[in-house]
Amino acid sequence: MQTHSYDVVIVGAGGAGMRAALESSSRARTAVLTKLYPTRSHTGAAQGGMCAALANVEEDNWEWHTFDTVKGGDYLVDQDAAEVMAKEAIDAVLDLEKMGLPFNRTPDGKIDQRRFGGHTRNHGDAPVRRSCYAADRTGHMILQTLYQQCVKAGVEFFNEFYALDLLLTADPQDPDGDPQVAGVVAYELATGEIHVVRAKSVVFATGGAGKVYKTTSNAHTLTGDGMAIAYRRGLPLEDMEFFQFHPTGLAGLGILLSEAARGEGAILRNSDGERFMERYAPTLKDLAPRDVVARAMANEVREGRGAGPNKDYVLLDLTHLEPAHIDAKLPDITEFARTYLGVEPYTEPVPVYPTAHYAMGGMPTTVEGEVLRNNTDIVPGLYAAGEVACVSVHGANRLGTNSLLDINVFGKRAGITAAEYAAGATLAELPDDPAGRVVAQLEAMRTRPVGEKVADLRRALQETMDVNAQVFRTEASLKQALVDIQQLQERYGHVAVQDKGRRYNLDLLEAAELGFLLDLAEVVVTGALARNESRGGHYREDYPQRDDTNFMRHTMAYRVATTGAEGAEAVDAAGIGPHEVRLDYKPVTLTRYQPMERKF
Repeated sequence: MQTHSYDVVIVGAGGAGMRAALESSSRARTAVLTKLYPTRSHTGAAQGGMCAALANVEEDNWEWHTFDTVKGGDYLVDQDAAEVMAKEAIDAVLDLEKMGLPFNRTPDGKIDQRRFGGHTRNHGDAPVRRSCYAADRTGHMILQTLYQQCVKAGVEFFNEFYALDLLLTADPQDPDGDPQVAGVVAYELATGEIHVVRAKSVVFATGGAGKVYKTTSNAHTLTGDGMAIAYRRGLPLEDMEFFQFHPTGLAGLGILLSEAARGEGAILRNSDGERFMERYAPTLKDLAPRDVVARAMANEVREGRGAGPNKDYVLLDLTHLEPAHIDAKLPDITEFARTYLGVEPYTEPVPVYPTAHYAMGGMPTTVEGEVLRNNTDIVPGLYAAGEVACVSVHGANRLGTNSLLDINVFGKRAGITAAEYAAGATLAELPDDPAGRVVAQLEAMRTRPVGEKVADLRRALQETMDVNAQVFRTEASLKQALVDIQQLQERYGHVAVQDKGRRYNLDLLEAAELGFLLDLAEVVVTGALARNESRGGHYREDYPQRDDTNFMRHTMAYRVATTGAEGAEAVDAAGIGPHEVRLDYKPVTLTRYQPMERKF
């Protein structure tokens, strides 16, 4: 076991992690731990753009952006946080431009902007051009630009290091405890060695957890590591029942076709060739918020108007657009259709269906990125930004292009705050045997001669989530998902891996990731069962209306160990023992926008 010491440790090297690293590294000694080489992080898969009220193409202002964010999030957005994001969006875009990001340009040389779902002028009058973009490779360009800047700044990267535990000096759920960050425990893929990385500040920027679903736009590595690590350490997760299903995933595959296609004029059609979104959202049509479009698509299929031999998808029609326009603005999207479905977008509509895309919930934070251990108290030295965090700028449904904005605005803020805290702090004392529970869990799975297979359990988890906790949910379907998940958790206690080696043992790390996915799936379903209403990405068919009287509040989920068979406490220390999910709630922060019915 190796031990390292830094002022600030950032876990994750996507957009949020590297934006935080740029700020932190100029103020404090900083290290970045990443399970992937930085430019392979999932930020690179984001296609459509990053929104800001630049008003380069049409009249716009940050207040309209704030309102769209609040309304799009079905009024579960903390409005103070949304105001911060919308105000700072303009500088966030200009910062990236100054770093060298090659945005598309207008004829007079300004950053070009295009329409995206839910972004409007004058509080909903009509779509507005707010999304700044680099063709349909915006996330890729952001990732490359930030990495170049981090290399220039001398940021120290620990590539292919899997963070598996968070070290705290006290139990966050102990009323008399005063938890403080001490560091993280990581597994080095190349050697199989355990590393304890001490730090005054830790920033989690580990991304989402889309792999709890089978049909997802998320990469294989998006397994909710940071969320689950914090959750196992007694910290809450906020609003995890709200999961966004992006309307236009390639049918049967889930690979994403960006909303940029509809922003450039593509139209959704059913088997009759009807532009069906005119019935669901007469004003915004195909550019309504994602939850509205996803449910409309799923409903068309359910009511028999789906396309294809099995009538199980709808069609994204670009055939009326000029090929030159498609090639200039949407090169990756069209190539995906050709490569994965054998469809020529110039002349054929593309089969699409909703795909699990984005977790609105995560580790609760302040607007400075400080992680909360309950509704009000922070954990000194612990920060989070990006999809792993829930500052609640997305509420119950995220607007397209607000994610790339979120990682830049709050990644920057978290990096600055973490470095400032580290400047006045000392390294906390490590607990006894700091890597003990990680080693116990990994060795149990690695050395077990026979047992459950990771792939079998992961497949079963993803299938029950797809069937029972996707776009449409009911009490019965969610209860079935919960039963299935709890049975899989019990089986997970007997997982064995085929690779018994130590170097590059991805089999072992996938087993650890499966444990994270099972924990998070349980939180998603438990929160969804308790929320007897429909709001944003959470749609209960047995409670189809939004209920502001009882549910205008954030869900806070805690993992609580329970007594069980002999040795249960030791097993639970590895994160796989008897436990229950305890739910609490906290109020939504309202400022200038009172909840009203969403109409598009």
